[in-house]
Amino acid sequence: MSGHSKWATTKYRKGAQDSARAKVFAKIIRQVEVAAREGGSDMTANASLRTMYAKARDASVPIDTIERAIKRGSGELEGVRYEAVAYEGYAPDGVAVIVECLTDNRNRTGAEVRSTFSKLGGSMAEPGAVSWQFERKGLISVPRTFEEERVMEVSMEAGAEDLSDEGDHWAVTTDPHDLMAVRAALEEAGLAPSSSELSMVPTTSVAVEDSGTARKILRLIDALEDHDDVQTVYANVDIPEDVLASYEG
Repeated sequence: MSGHSKWATTKYRKGAQDSARAKVFAKIIRQVEVAAREGGSDMTANASLRTMYAKARDASVPIDTIERAIKRGSGELEGVRYEAVAYEGYAPDGVAVIVECLTDNRNRTGAEVRSTFSKLGGSMAEPGAVSWQFERKGLISVPRTFEEERVMEVSMEAGAEDLSDEGDHWAVTTDPHDLMAVRAALEEAGLAPSSSELSMVPTTSVAVEDSGTARKILRLIDALEDHDDVQTVYANVDIPEDVLASYEG
C-alpha cells in the first residue's frame, strides 16, 4: 500500500465485511447511542453525534433506526448502557494495534480480546504502550470521479490538513474538530464524500512484505473486528497491494 496505509488497510477490511450488514449496522448504532448519551440528542450542540449520524447515513442505516438509537442514548427510550474502552497490543512482527470497543461488560470484553490476541500470535500490552504511535484524525473519502485539484482546493480552504491518492478514492485528512466543517464544504461544492469518520492514524508504519506474516496479521485484525463489542481496529502496518488482494480471510 502507498500513501496513508492506515486508511487503505481499514477500508480494505471494512469492504470485506460489509456483506454482514446487520453486524455493521449494530456497531454503528451502538456508537450513535453512546454519542447521544454523552453529549445529548441535539446534533447542533453535539459534534460527536453529528459525526456518528453522518457515518450511519453513509452506511445506509435507515433514518428511523438512527433516531431510535438517539432516543435510547438520551434516555427517551430504554436501552443497554455501553461504555467506551480501548485495548492496546501487538500483532505478529511487532505491529502496533489499538482495539476500540463499546461494551456493557468491561471484564468480559477485555478477557475475550486478550484471548483473541493470544490465539492468533499477538499479545496484549499495557495502556499507552502503543497509542503514542497514533494520532486522532478526521478522514474523509471522496470519489475519484471528482478532480483532485478541485477536491484539494475546497478541502484545504475549509481547513483540511492533507489529501492523498488511495487508488479508488481521494483521502482527505483533517483535525478531528474540523471533520464535519470540511465535509460540509465538500458537499456544498458538489463534491459529496462517500464516507467520513474519526480515526487513529499511525505516525509511523511497519512494512510487512512477507505474505505469510501479512496473512497472520490480517487474520488477527479480522478476528478482533468480528467481535460484537469491537468497533474499530487500528494497526500501523503497511502491506503491499498484491498481498491484500490475495487475502481471503
